[in-house]
Amino acid sequence: MSSLYSIGQMNEHADALERNGWTPADLKKASGGDILAHLLPLIRKYGDAATGAAQHLIDCDADPFVPSGWTVESHKKGGQFAFDPAKIKLHLSPNQKDGKRIDGNKLRKELANELVLNANILDYLLKNPQLIPEEWKKDASGNTRYIFFWGTIYRNSSGDLCVRYLFWFVRSWLWSSYWLDVGWDGSGPGAVLAS
Repeated sequence: MSSLYSIGQMNEHADALERNGWTPADLKKASGGDILAHLLPLIRKYGDAATGAAQHLIDCDADPFVPSGWTVESHKKGGQFAFDPAKIKLHLSPNQKDGKRIDGNKLRKELANELVLNANILDYLLKNPQLIPEEWKKDASGNTRYIFFWGTIYRNSSGDLCVRYLFWFVRSWLWSSYWLDVGWDGSGPGAVLAS
């Protein structure tokens, strides 16, 4: 028997295995050969062994996903972003509040001074929806939120400038886009870095 691990640590891991659906047969298979050696780099890369907290790094310098027939008009790079919802603010222009609407092109100019997040974060969240905060689904009035990622501006197949957004529909998170040539209201906050 190993002298490296305490009984408490072994009990903690046994509880975690059970909580995550492992059976004794699964553990026996994982303990055989060098399977655990292959898991170790993943654990060290994606989790803090002391806290069990996963770190989700998003490469905001990478080229964004481009829908078929579209092009990227502009893409603000943002380095490696360790996802934490507390670092993100859902920003509304004063011209989007209290029933007001603002032209998308004017809103884009207003957002030039904000640290807007790009579409790489949107796509990462679509692949990892468990990371998306519950409060992003609806605003305080119960209306669906459409969260825009202004750091990437596209030109769609019709030639219109647009921004992609994230939204909750029925049972899943989806994306769509909105043209810059139309009015934007309070249902469409921009995802920006919180100060």
